[in-house]
Amino acid sequence: MLIFLVGYAGSGKSSMGKRLARCLGVKFIDTDAEVERYVGASIADIFLYEGEEYFRRSERESLERIAAEWSDAVVSTGGGLPTWSDNMEWLNEHGTTIFLRRSAEQILSRMSEFGRHKRPMFRGKSDEELLRFMNAQMAERESFYAKARFEVECTTLSDSAVVERIVEYIK
Repeated sequence: MLIFLVGYAGSGKSSMGKRLARCLGVKFIDTDAEVERYVGASIADIFLYEGEEYFRRSERESLERIAAEWSDAVVSTGGGLPTWSDNMEWLNEHGTTIFLRRSAEQILSRMSEFGRHKRPMFRGKSDEELLRFMNAQMAERESFYAKARFEVECTTLSDSAVVERIVEYIK
């Protein structure tokens, strides 16, 4: 079974995805890493030189390659991937979707300087500016994330408890 983790940037899709994949004994795949590998450039450079439309098309192509190649995997999706075109519907048709919900405050508190720097949309903002930006963008994306088959409210759960909750749901 393909398990697609969706949620805002920094919500724990990659870290939880790796733990979940180990727990289930399946491959872990990060769509951002797949796009970078396939295109041969960092996401920041893709946005800078090719634009968001090209990046979003590359994300979708990566999803399609993943689904064609793997029948069992945990897939961490980019935070904006569910909002583009019919991606959320596609994810629901091709696997089990799980929305990892976290507050902007918790995401910011968990994020390292590297995590903040590697996300171009987060660069150069004070904590207050970043919280406003994140809350606004999370509100815009909520209706897409809410289409997931299962939601885990991660704010009050440990990382281990999040993985346990997902495993319970899958079984």
